[in-house]
Amino acid sequence: MLQREHSGKSLLLISGSSVYGHGYLDHVENEIRDFLGGIRRVVFIPFALHDREAYCAKVRGRLGRMGFTLESVHSASTPKQMIEEADAIFIGGGNTFRLLKALYDFDLLKTIRRRVGQGTPYIGSSAGSIVACPSLKTTKDMPVVQPPSFDALGLVSFQISPHYLDPDPHTTHMGETQEERIMQYLEENESPVIGLREGTQLRVQQGSVILRGSVSARLFRQGASPVEVLPDTDLSTETSADVTASRP
Repeated sequence: MLQREHSGKSLLLISGSSVYGHGYLDHVENEIRDFLGGIRRVVFIPFALHDREAYCAKVRGRLGRMGFTLESVHSASTPKQMIEEADAIFIGGGNTFRLLKALYDFDLLKTIRRRVGQGTPYIGSSAGSIVACPSLKTTKDMPVVQPPSFDALGLVSFQISPHYLDPDPHTTHMGETQEERIMQYLEENESPVIGLREGTQLRVQQGSVILRGSVSARLFRQGASPVEVLPDTDLSTETSADVTASRP
């Protein structure tokens, strides 16, 4: 259903860092451990939040309890060099406009693209997952700052809509649903969109795009009805019967 990704890339793209009833990254701890394998040193990019120092401290403490050490580019004299030497890269959530603008300001996009293309593992959560896509066009964030372009890292060929919420037939809210906004995106753009519900993540490795997590996701394509995607489905397959569930 999706264009097969470069076999050398290794990405874990998480809908969000927290789910109801669990602490920060608790629901994906086992996934992160398995994804990183023997890697112990992670370079963190905290640009999606204003207080980068506090953000870094939070992530350092959580990853430390998993057995990882963390270095943050915001405290590096040469952020580019830190990315060049990274064993793994983690970009956390927050405001996508703020995040992408900082990536442009520090001239990090090409460096991250090259390192991930060379096989450096990449973890993104929420905003960090969106910037892994071709563009920022499926974000729901307020544009608190203006990046030079909506063009993002382009580590994958599709778009992600994290924190995906299904339309609530009982709500009195009359605004647009997330599904309606995604369909509007597809009126103007061709890239498929994966609506990642909370508790889901995509694992991109060895040319496959596998949905992981406890619930299904929603796949949107231009000119087609949205379909449900079950956990452990390979979204890079070409047979629609392999990736759709019975729900319309």
